[in-house]
Amino acid sequence: MSTSVTSPNLLQSASTWRDMLAKIALLFFGIALWHKGLSFYGYYLLPVAWVLDGGLRRFRQTLNEPFVIGMLVLCFVLALGILWSDDPKLGFKVWRRYFAFLVFIPYLSLLNKERLPWAIGGLLAGYLGVLLTGIHQWIIMNTQGIPTLRLTYLDFSAMLGIGIILTLYLADISKNKKTKSLLWFLAILLLFIQFNQNARGILIATLISSGLLLLLLHKKEIRTLLTVMASLIIVIAVFAYTSTSFHERMAQAEHDIELSKLGQYDTSLGYRLALWDVGLHGIAERPLLGRGTGMAGSYFDKTIETYKSGLYKELLKFSPIYHYHNDWIEVGMHLGALGLAAYAFFLQSWFRTLRIHRLTPLGAAFMCFIVLLGLTDVFVIFRQNLYLILIITAIGVTWQKAYGLTSVQTENYPV
Repeated sequence: MSTSVTSPNLLQSASTWRDMLAKIALLFFGIALWHKGLSFYGYYLLPVAWVLDGGLRRFRQTLNEPFVIGMLVLCFVLALGILWSDDPKLGFKVWRRYFAFLVFIPYLSLLNKERLPWAIGGLLAGYLGVLLTGIHQWIIMNTQGIPTLRLTYLDFSAMLGIGIILTLYLADISKNKKTKSLLWFLAILLLFIQFNQNARGILIATLISSGLLLLLLHKKEIRTLLTVMASLIIVIAVFAYTSTSFHERMAQAEHDIELSKLGQYDTSLGYRLALWDVGLHGIAERPLLGRGTGMAGSYFDKTIETYKSGLYKELLKFSPIYHYHNDWIEVGMHLGALGLAAYAFFLQSWFRTLRIHRLTPLGAAFMCFIVLLGLTDVFVIFRQNLYLILIITAIGVTWQKAYGLTSVQTENYPV
């Protein structure tokens, strides 16, 4: 008799404990992702909470999301490329960068309607904390990025760009005028801060992606679209005119181009041009399967001694090669056409998931941002921002499943 009474209580207690662990894991990850030490614990806490919460039993349901299939295919192809890599240790190191995408699986599986506030709370607490720290570094310390968190100005600018896109989307779908005004103010503030960071390529990616977002949101409302676009152009023009950092980076870009014409590539832009030149040459030599996962960097080191009569051979003194500053060339060097097809399928699957859940404008803007950022850098190097955009995707998908059109005004958006 005692056992029959106690067992349901024990089951209820265990269920409550697992639910609380899941909530803590979601909250903690949103905060910890900005700190490399803490994010290590958050990265492993999520799968533990997921397994204890019965995530393995729900794995087939998670596989229904195209994005999950896309990331599994990409990780499988990268792992396959280690087989023809000359250095499996380097191949495994590169594979781990992309393996980080898989954190999306336990994070999404743990989410439900009741746990959404915990996930959103962690996301907001982490983002706002880093934002305030970055503002302090910029205004008080006169420093780019956040050295204490080992966030470069590129990382911080990418974080701002993602925040701008999301804030513009939320401002547009909000039905409350005060909330809408507050979100527009926040988006403009983030854009102002980004104009005063030294990341040219990421700023351009943000502006183009934001423009695409507004176009998709208002393409059937021409008058509203013209008003919003005109307002955005005025704001951009004012920020560009008043930003010292923006003028300095534009002047530096012009200077780098002139030096490149003279055959001097030891500049930020010149170094990228050299990397892309050598990378495209390497892909052309092995277009189908590439050189194997992990072999991109060593190929550059060996090739610049003789390529184009040693035109770039002094560049290793300027900066060691970690990646090719271009997503497509980086993947193409590792895996050739096979890798490029897998990466394209990955991005297309990501967009499909957002479109299925009626988040088409936001999905298109995010994919545009990732692709444009990937023209001058490698997205997976921005680990914290990779986690950030994965969290936003998971929260958006879960919100739509939980509330649908009752809480998010999407009925006029294309599916």
